[in-house]
Amino acid sequence: MTIEVRLAGVSKSIRKKKCYRKTNSKRKQSPPPPTSTPVSFPLQRLYMSCKDVFKGVGTVPSPTDVQKLCHILDGMMAEDVGLSRNLQFFKTRSIVGVTPKVACTTIYQSEKFSLCIFFLPANAVIPLHNHPGMTVFNKLLLGKVHIKSYDLVDSSDSNHESISPSHMKLASLKVDGVYSAPCDTSVLYPTSGGNIHAFRAITPCAILDVMGPPYSKKDGRDCSYYRDIPYTTLPYMSGEERKREDYWWLEEIEVPKESEMEGIEYMGPRIIETQTSSSS
Repeated sequence: MTIEVRLAGVSKSIRKKKCYRKTNSKRKQSPPPPTSTPVSFPLQRLYMSCKDVFKGVGTVPSPTDVQKLCHILDGMMAEDVGLSRNLQFFKTRSIVGVTPKVACTTIYQSEKFSLCIFFLPANAVIPLHNHPGMTVFNKLLLGKVHIKSYDLVDSSDSNHESISPSHMKLASLKVDGVYSAPCDTSVLYPTSGGNIHAFRAITPCAILDVMGPPYSKKDGRDCSYYRDIPYTTLPYMSGEERKREDYWWLEEIEVPKESEMEGIEYMGPRIIETQTSSSS
């Protein structure tokens, strides 16, 4: 299938292809991808730094490495990945009563890390989901989005374990707010920083996502989805326990319909791939 896009007076035809997450095979309109341009220095710098920072499964970047990637991402703009706020996608108004579908495009992916862009039309959602064993950097390039994130409470705490229903997990609320581009890069870790999060677009958004390592079902890093339930709703809790507004229950659910994404081919600035030296 081809999609006709027209940017800056130039017409291009692109092929749709699958994103790294589950996508819908139905033929539907997707937001236009960025145009093909020469190498972007900021994007190339991000790629090179990711090769140094992400060491593979079971590792977490050092604070110095996290700061390095955040510094690069904080300085990146939509134009660095071939996007422009003048694209028709970012001007399209939402349809009342219709939840639009998210689209994604993969810039680069290896066993150690991936670079992706998510396109969220106004009112689109990425449901509450986790990132098992991953470190993830989110950079809002364009738009305004509501983010809600949680971390699971340590299950070894006997006090928490005694009140936790068997089918739910106790979690602490980390983020519940609205962000507008440009804003600082957010970082989540395997067990902290809001590893379980959800997005709801207030205006059309583009989010650059850096994950290390990427999802891999065969390696035990499949994506799980959750429903959040206020901590105070369970009837058997005491008055003191009900005061914990920063605690929520998370119930794992089947893969929601809203998690399906349209995958589009990346047509933005290319990355020059380099070989990893034998000493690294």
